Amino acid sequence: MRVLNKGGSYGIVPAKLIFGYFSLFSHRTAIPREPGLRDVCEIVRVVELTDMPTLEESVRKTLKYNLTVNLLDGAFYGLGWGFGSVGTIITLFVSRMTHSAVLIGLIPAIHAVGWQLPQLFMANSVSRLRRYKPMVMWITIHERLPYLGLALVALFMTTLGNKAALVLTFIILIWQGLGAGFTANGWQSMVAKIIPSDWRGTFFGAQAALANVLMSIAAVSAGYILDRVHDPLNFTACFLLTVVGMGLSMVFMGLTREPVDNEKTIPEYQPSPWKGGLEILRRDKNFGAFLVVRLLSQFATMGFAFYIVYGLRRFGMSDLTAGFLTAAVTITSTIANALMGWLGDRLGHRAMLIAGSVAVTLSSLLAWGAPSLNWMYPVFILSGLANVAYWTIGMAITTEFGNEETRPTYIGLSNTLVAPFTIIAPLLGGWIADMAGFQATFMVSAVGGLVIAGLLFWLVRDPRPRQS
Repeated sequence: MRVLNKGGSYGIVPAKLIFGYFSLFSHRTAIPREPGLRDVCEIVRVVELTDMPTLEESVRKTLKYNLTVNLLDGAFYGLGWGFGSVGTIITLFVSRMTHSAVLIGLIPAIHAVGWQLPQLFMANSVSRLRRYKPMVMWITIHERLPYLGLALVALFMTTLGNKAALVLTFIILIWQGLGAGFTANGWQSMVAKIIPSDWRGTFFGAQAALANVLMSIAAVSAGYILDRVHDPLNFTACFLLTVVGMGLSMVFMGLTREPVDNEKTIPEYQPSPWKGGLEILRRDKNFGAFLVVRLLSQFATMGFAFYIVYGLRRFGMSDLTAGFLTAAVTITSTIANALMGWLGDRLGHRAMLIAGSVAVTLSSLLAWGAPSLNWMYPVFILSGLANVAYWTIGMAITTEFGNEETRPTYIGLSNTLVAPFTIIAPLLGGWIADMAGFQATFMVSAVGGLVIAGLLFWLVRDPRPRQS
């Protein structure tokens, strides 16, 4: 004690020592200014941190609980999404206000780009957090609350008029898309922190499978609501049910037990995410190759968007058959999410991405040479496998790059840099189809799948070694 007290005193007032010790457990009490007492506080703090469980131990201790509440988060998000799906319900809603194919085509693009574009811009803010959940809980409001706005637009659509309602709808869609994008980096970082890497693929797959099941139930229910309730109250009801589902999802997300990361090193100065991202791309060649795969995958799957139209024009497909094909994709995706996530944790996520790329090629080739409508069933089933590989498994492998300090930048790069190609790819596919026919688009997709499979096999390695 005398060594620590460099001010020359041989002792410290007991009351001050007690104050200094208990101040360590208070977030409001300032650490004393006396040099000797400050040293005592630092020593006790080090001892306290030494006795604390490691981050890995804390994560393993709450793993079953966090798996449960986060699976329920995804399930109820899927339930809400089924009532307010961008691809169906919102598209139908917008079609009531305009016949413009361009505006209708912008709907999924706004959502996709909104999800991808902001993620790199959030990297620095996310990487400096010792707990991600508080930020995620605040920002995720902006991907859920907009559906209440859509419900109000639908309710007052007759009063507003089509033009004003259409403008408000697109403003709200942009708000929702960006809200999802600003949430995404923190949410993925939180999941990567609370779910160990040997469980992550299984978790993402199971969560997506549960979401698909509840989404399908909600989609069927939404169909009945749209059919039996008059416009625009039917859309109002669907959007309100979306708010309920996503509200329940948020409740379960809020129950997540995320330990404080006292092991992370947070630098005083942090370069811009673009500068930090360029440094990662120069240093991590494996991630660079994976990023090329992510970019090319947008072009490899561009033919999928035209399968329904091709079936209608080539084989005179009925609406009932289109429904059966959609059901085949949903069932395939539900099973594949769970199975490929589990296999990815054991065999490697790269292997699942290669399998998905082969599925892209086979699906595209079958569509190119399909002699009858029945051949479209394996076409759709294989497209479902490919989408699971590129989306669910792609998310799982992305979170395995880097560490707690750098992972948000990896996540941002793998999404933000892909965003422009998410818009360009379907436009290119449509242009090829207009110029040379749908089969030419399918052939380009087939070649793209083969190229991606080769790149994955020769250039990309799993970021984390698999356990035997």
